[in-house]
Amino acid sequence: MGQTEISSLGEFGLIDRLTGGLVPKHHSTSLGVGDDAAVLEYPAETDILVTTDMLLENVHFDLTYVPLKHLGYKAAVVNFSDIYAMNGVPRQITVSLGVSKRFTVEHMEELYAGIRLACEIYGVDIIGGDTCASHQGLVISITCIGEAGRGNAVRRSGAKPTDIICVSGDLGAAYMGLQLLEREKIASAGRKDFEPDFAGKEYIVERQLKPEARRDVVEALAKAGIKPTSMMDISDGLSSELLHICKQSGVGCRVYEERIPIDYQTALMAEELNMNLVTAALNGGEDYELLFTIPLSAHDKISELPGVREIGYITEESKGCALVGRDGQSEIPLRAQGWNPLAEN
Repeated sequence: MGQTEISSLGEFGLIDRLTGGLVPKHHSTSLGVGDDAAVLEYPAETDILVTTDMLLENVHFDLTYVPLKHLGYKAAVVNFSDIYAMNGVPRQITVSLGVSKRFTVEHMEELYAGIRLACEIYGVDIIGGDTCASHQGLVISITCIGEAGRGNAVRRSGAKPTDIICVSGDLGAAYMGLQLLEREKIASAGRKDFEPDFAGKEYIVERQLKPEARRDVVEALAKAGIKPTSMMDISDGLSSELLHICKQSGVGCRVYEERIPIDYQTALMAEELNMNLVTAALNGGEDYELLFTIPLSAHDKISELPGVREIGYITEESKGCALVGRDGQSEIPLRAQGWNPLAEN
């Protein structure tokens, strides 16, 4: 990789290098990169969705084991996931970077290669952003604009008693992938010839380094004629997200331990590290799967959708939020033990 100093290009030279050749894909992108502001034109019958996510080096990611291209891809995808979690479709992003002196132009090209790849796969336009110097390592802030048909956006606040609780995919894999990466990082300290051992655990590593947004689930729900009563993506852990939905909907819930979907590699890693598997699945976070509730009347339809699991049901608020044990009788109150972005460590 080359060693071109960012200062040698200047801000506009860097932007031109990183965004060269971008061609808007959507009619709603009237003007993209290259002016003081982007211009968007959305139809009157459309609800516009906006989300922002910030990633800080050594808080949200560790460049010891996170490739810059993967980081760029993930930074974009986690924003797309928020839009899908509102039953919408992502259309545009802006990308703002805080960059310290140790990063070169070539480093930024690697990061942008990941962002551009994500945008190509998910059909999203890069329409602007900002770049400035940072004294705290690498900072990435992405804002995503999306759309939903008027009245079709799904909030966290619509769950009703007797609704079925569903999740896509499997849970805990990204967290266990992080544990594996951290273990190998410690093992590599001071060893130049170190080769990390990911054999048989490639899936959980990919889930941590290169997550995907569940566009397919949103499309499948629409095709099946199912509009969730509430929905959000699982970024901070299943327990935390369920409690958000229950609080904002004014309801309680029951989730069955035996129904929580867990991949074999996740279970294997938890056993190796002597960690509680269900705790990892409930609180691990960064799976970016969709958690949603549907009316009981949609049970037959949802059971036909691949990759979607019914894990419990919504109750009256007075019954609280609990995990039902494998015996079908014992109950443990759900607690938000997942990622807290405002915690000191």
